[in-house]
Amino acid sequence: IGIGRNNTSANPVYPRFGSDFSVSAKLSIPYSAFGSTDFRSLRLEREGLEAIGQNDPSFVDARERIAEIDQERFKWLEYYKIKFKGTWYTTLVGDLVLKSNSEFGFLGAYNNDRGIPPFERFFVGGDGLGAFGLDGREVIQLRGYPNQSLSNNDGENIYNKFSLELRYPITLKQLASIYVLAFAEGGASYNGFRNYNPFELNRSAGAGLRIFMPAFGLLGIDFGYGFDPVLGGSNANGWETHFIIGQQF
Repeated sequence: IGIGRNNTSANPVYPRFGSDFSVSAKLSIPYSAFGSTDFRSLRLEREGLEAIGQNDPSFVDARERIAEIDQERFKWLEYYKIKFKGTWYTTLVGDLVLKSNSEFGFLGAYNNDRGIPPFERFFVGGDGLGAFGLDGREVIQLRGYPNQSLSNNDGENIYNKFSLELRYPITLKQLASIYVLAFAEGGASYNGFRNYNPFELNRSAGAGLRIFMPAFGLLGIDFGYGFDPVLGGSNANGWETHFIIGQQF
């Protein structure tokens, strides 16, 4: 389910003023409320098994038991997912337009003992191309970094993103609309509210070009510089090239 409000200017390819807000929620049935499974006991048992080290003779058996517990916990998937997105367009001087964007997403569980399922999670970084996965993952584009490089391998259940983009048109004719842009943005993903800090962001900046043709849709290229390291790194990520085929940032 979702609600939204869009009062941007008449040209959807190059809005000059107005705003676009949307709030959506994806809700499953709380299956754990109708069953007799003791998810608290399963959680405590799993936590104890995870503490067994690789040098322990029972390590292999512990891994097998953890897999059995996870199959029982997620036999029926239950979760709720809430997202917010707000975009503002402001004409600065002449045809120069500032686009401001803010996003937030949260994936939660009805039963904390059962936990958040390994599906529908957020993966931050890159341009979003080649993001297919059987786990229903949602890729959050963040230029200046490789695809999905700012979240762990299992994904995260919270993300936020903020961006500013200056746009200037070269031509806005019906056959082709072309404009250049410069951007600065930051975003991150987090594993739970205990780790959530909206001021700890992975930052980037750069420039790009957009071409819209009715026969092909939106095409473009961006060059972004990541000021922060990716997961496991220690130095700034540096320059990345991103190709745009239909997706919006």
